[in-house]
Amino acid sequence: MDLHFRDVEPTDDERAAVDALLGPPESSWEGAERTEADLRWSSGGHAARGRRDLLLPGLHALDDRVGWISEGGLAYLCRRLTVAPAEAYGVATSYPLFSVTPRPATVLHVCTDLVCTAAGASALCAGIESRLGGLKALKGLEGGDRVAVRRASCLGLCERAPAALAVKTGDPVRTAVAAPATVETAVLAATAPDSAPQEPPAEAAVPRTGQPAPVLLRRVGVVDPSSVDDYRAHGGCTALRRAFALGPAGVLREIVDSGLVGRGDAAFPTGHDGRAVPVGRVWQAAASRPDQPRHLVCNAHESGPGAFKDRVLMEGDPYALVEAMTIAAYAIGARRGYLYVRGEYPRAARRMRRAVDRARARGLLGDDILGRGHTFDIEIRRGAGAYVCGEETAVLRSIEGYRAEPRPSPSSPSSPSENGLFGGPTVVVDVETLVSVLPILTEGPTASASRLVCVSGSVDRPGVHELPYGATLGELLARAGVSPDLRAVLVGGAAGGFVRPDELDVPVGSGVVIAFDGTVPLPRLLSRVAEFFRAESCGLCVPCRIGTVRQEEALHRLVDRAGPAAADDLALLREIGRAMRDASLCGLGRSAWNAVESGVDRLGVYG
Repeated sequence: MDLHFRDVEPTDDERAAVDALLGPPESSWEGAERTEADLRWSSGGHAARGRRDLLLPGLHALDDRVGWISEGGLAYLCRRLTVAPAEAYGVATSYPLFSVTPRPATVLHVCTDLVCTAAGASALCAGIESRLGGLKALKGLEGGDRVAVRRASCLGLCERAPAALAVKTGDPVRTAVAAPATVETAVLAATAPDSAPQEPPAEAAVPRTGQPAPVLLRRVGVVDPSSVDDYRAHGGCTALRRAFALGPAGVLREIVDSGLVGRGDAAFPTGHDGRAVPVGRVWQAAASRPDQPRHLVCNAHESGPGAFKDRVLMEGDPYALVEAMTIAAYAIGARRGYLYVRGEYPRAARRMRRAVDRARARGLLGDDILGRGHTFDIEIRRGAGAYVCGEETAVLRSIEGYRAEPRPSPSSPSSPSENGLFGGPTVVVDVETLVSVLPILTEGPTASASRLVCVSGSVDRPGVHELPYGATLGELLARAGVSPDLRAVLVGGAAGGFVRPDELDVPVGSGVVIAFDGTVPLPRLLSRVAEFFRAESCGLCVPCRIGTVRQEEALHRLVDRAGPAAADDLALLREIGRAMRDASLCGLGRSAWNAVESGVDRLGVYG
């Protein structure tokens, strides 16, 4: 699509939204009134292009204020940033939370992913749509009073499935959560967000089972997440002071000696060579690069089905993440960090923004932190959907203001630690891994010998469970109270694989575990996995772009087929799966066949 500037002006609200982010335009080249000086020379082009990374925040500003991104609003934002409208249009349309066509001021996002589907999301959506349609007809709701119902991917509220999130645009944006949602509570959240039931505190997602005292979750539900003083009274900033005493090299040595590895949610390894990468080695690689701006990126975009531990940590212990990011930045020599929070986490984003602001006011961020001469600050960036942003190079492109597309599987010269954000050495790390640094520095290297696992589905105590490494899947499910009618367990979310009830004596190797009982139709579940990957493919590489579509088509046919026709589609599925696994550019495409393959081979679905 070839877009160019036309005689389409932004509305006053759109102009105000962009100007609130970027400041007032300084010349007619940026949208101000033309003066005589503007007729003689242009200025600001290079400076504006240097702010390309503000494109995503600018799109959020427009969408937050008016509910969608119009051609006039987009053209004004592009003029301010000197970005080609066609490029900006491509970025805006790559994120599912944005709309470039008019929609009502209130959008009700209803999760239809794996856990919520098993909990009756389809019937919930039908009831909500019927009820809201009746309300419109009865009360004549028009314009800003109308509600759009969007069937969404995972909202990260899996422990309270089914879930719905209402977003009402304006200044400021208002949000309300209904989880577990009924037709009545979801409609109330959409039509009267201020009267909706209050969202449970973060600690409600942390089951207390009498197991050994938690380490990473020790402050969730204990401290006031808004209070710096309460955080410090419960051991906060102790690790930061010890980091300053050790020095950057000493911190790196402690992390290397601990053997800490990345703790993402998926079941596949984090290393490009198929092996887990020690965090300390990655940090050392970034710190050893020639002196140039280094960056730290905390990727809190956990958007895979069944993942919600980052949300719990950010909502329940936000200052721990601020402290951990400061320590990591000190170790690698970074002066700026970016916290990339998924767009479906409005409360987590609010709490992290408040924590960053208050930490800065108390001398825990900014210049000369704690009087030790270290300068570091955090900038919060909101995602807008797109599961692929969980991939480390895709999230960097998203922050830079481009489409969230991964780089080809990197050889050494293009790895983020050498050539990352804005071309500088960059460390990309997840929330749990960062928070694990704090006990390592205060209690020794063995203090990181536990991990967090999100458990949801057919269990009595869903939530974030902290357990030692080596604990088995059976032990975890016993702690969570698994259903006696257990049919299958999905380990690693949509990117993982299924385990049978007689295979639970294996160590937990993933941060996501979803249990399904006999009431869940497994063929429909596999189809939903395929729908997820088809919708979330960024489309950059052919194997993933085409393969996810063909996989979904074959699985939908298999629901109604049997005999030779089914055998043909199963053979086709295997061929597609091998092609995606061997030739896709990133982990999304390479893992899109995992759950389907294990469902067919291990569970005997379609057998």
